[in-house]
Amino acid sequence: MGIGVSVFLIAAGAVLAFAVNAVVPHVDLVTVGVILMVAGAIGLIMSLTLWGPRRRVAGATYVTEERTAPVVERTVVRETDRSAY
Repeated sequence: MGIGVSVFLIAAGAVLAFAVNAVVPHVDLVTVGVILMVAGAIGLIMSLTLWGPRRRVAGATYVTEERTAPVVERTVVRETDRSAY
């Protein structure tokens, strides 16, 4: 059961438990709604804790690259023409 199915079960259970006022013989819709919400919550917790880390680890790729700047030694010579002063 994935995250989407779990959220759907929680939503459908909440609608049955809180929003439907119909009377169905031999079926308590509030109880059915609560059962669906509990099943959806358990499925959501299992999806996030048990199966979630396996998916992330399998697809994780780390690439490191080290770059060093080239060392260039330059000599700077300043020449001044004193005759212009």
